[in-house]
Amino acid sequence: MLKRMIWVGIGVVVGVVVVRKLTKAAESVTPGGVAERIGDAGAGMRESLKSFWADVSEAKAAKEAELYEAIERGEDISPLLTEDEEDDDDRSPSRPF
Repeated sequence: MLKRMIWVGIGVVVGVVVVRKLTKAAESVTPGGVAERIGDAGAGMRESLKSFWADVSEAKAAKEAELYEAIERGEDISPLLTEDEEDDDDRSPSRPF
Protein backbone atom coordinates (compact mmCIF):
# COMPACT_ATOMS: atom_id res chain seq x y z
CA MET A 1 0.00 0.00 0.00
CA LEU A 2 2.85 2.41 0.80
CA LYS A 3 4.47 1.70 -2.58
CA ARG A 4 1.25 2.61 -4.33
CA MET A 5 0.99 5.88 -2.38
CA ILE A 6 4.57 6.77 -3.34
CA TRP A 7 3.91 6.00 -7.00
CA VAL A 8 0.67 8.01 -6.94
CA GLY A 9 2.55 10.94 -5.38
CA ILE A 10 5.27 10.73 -8.03
CA GLY A 11 2.61 10.55 -10.73
CA VAL A 12 0.87 13.64 -9.37
CA VAL A 13 4.13 15.60 -9.23
CA VAL A 14 5.09 14.58 -12.77
CA GLY A 15 1.58 15.42 -13.98
CA VAL A 16 1.69 18.88 -12.42
CA VAL A 17 5.12 19.60 -13.92
CA VAL A 18 4.01 18.46 -17.38
CA VAL A 19 0.79 20.48 -17.24
CA ARG A 20 2.65 23.62 -16.16
CA LYS A 21 5.20 23.27 -18.96
CA LEU A 22 2.49 22.64 -21.54
CA THR A 23 0.50 25.62 -20.30
CA LYS A 24 3.57 27.84 -20.52
CA ALA A 25 4.30 26.60 -24.05
CA ALA A 26 0.68 27.15 -25.10
CA GLU A 27 0.68 30.69 -23.70
CA SER A 28 3.81 31.55 -25.68
CA VAL A 29 2.01 30.95 -28.99
CA THR A 30 -1.12 32.92 -28.13
CA PRO A 31 -1.42 36.47 -29.46
CA GLY A 32 -0.68 37.86 -26.01
CA GLY A 33 2.42 35.70 -25.62
CA VAL A 34 3.70 36.66 -29.05
CA ALA A 35 3.08 40.35 -28.31
CA GLU A 36 5.01 40.04 -25.06
CA ARG A 37 7.99 38.43 -26.79
CA ILE A 38 7.96 41.08 -29.51
CA GLY A 39 7.73 43.80 -26.87
CA ASP A 40 10.73 42.36 -25.06
CA ALA A 41 12.69 42.20 -28.31
CA GLY A 42 11.68 45.79 -29.10
CA ALA A 43 12.87 46.95 -25.70
CA GLY A 44 16.23 45.29 -26.28
CA MET A 45 16.54 46.89 -29.69
CA ARG A 46 15.60 50.28 -28.25
CA GLU A 47 18.39 49.99 -25.67
CA SER A 48 20.86 49.02 -28.41
CA LEU A 49 19.85 52.01 -30.50
CA LYS A 50 20.14 54.33 -27.49
CA SER A 51 23.63 53.02 -26.83
CA PHE A 52 24.60 53.42 -30.49
CA TRP A 53 23.21 56.95 -30.59
CA ALA A 54 25.12 57.86 -27.42
CA ASP A 55 28.35 56.58 -28.98
CA VAL A 56 27.74 58.52 -32.18
CA SER A 57 26.91 61.68 -30.25
CA GLU A 58 30.05 61.33 -28.17
CA ALA A 59 32.22 60.88 -31.27
CA LYS A 60 30.50 63.84 -32.94
CA ALA A 61 31.11 66.05 -29.93
CA ALA A 62 34.79 65.04 -29.83
CA LYS A 63 35.23 65.80 -33.54
CA GLU A 64 33.44 69.16 -33.18
CA ALA A 65 35.69 70.07 -30.25
CA GLU A 66 38.74 69.16 -32.32
CA LEU A 67 37.52 71.32 -35.21
CA TYR A 68 36.67 74.29 -32.97
CA GLU A 69 40.11 74.14 -31.33
CA ALA A 70 41.80 74.07 -34.74
CA ILE A 71 39.71 77.05 -35.89
CA GLU A 72 40.55 79.00 -32.71
CA ARG A 73 44.27 78.34 -33.27
CA GLY A 74 43.90 79.51 -36.88
CA GLU A 75 44.97 76.18 -38.34
CA ASP A 76 43.84 74.69 -41.64
CA ILE A 77 40.95 72.34 -40.89
CA SER A 78 40.75 70.67 -44.30
CA PRO A 79 42.91 67.68 -43.16
CA LEU A 80 40.51 67.20 -40.25
CA LEU A 81 37.51 67.11 -42.57
CA THR A 82 38.78 64.30 -44.82
CA GLU A 83 38.88 60.62 -43.96
CA ASP A 84 42.16 58.81 -43.51
CA GLU A 85 42.90 57.10 -46.80
CA GLU A 86 45.22 54.58 -45.12
CA ASP A 87 42.22 52.68 -43.76
CA ASP A 88 40.36 52.71 -47.08
CA ASP A 89 42.96 51.25 -49.45
CA ASP A 90 40.46 48.85 -51.05
CA ARG A 91 38.07 51.64 -52.09
CA SER A 92 38.39 52.99 -55.57
CA PRO A 93 38.36 56.81 -55.98
CA SER A 94 35.40 56.65 -58.35
CA ARG A 95 33.31 54.66 -55.83
CA PRO A 96 33.45 56.21 -52.37
CA PHE A 97 31.10 53.64 -50.81
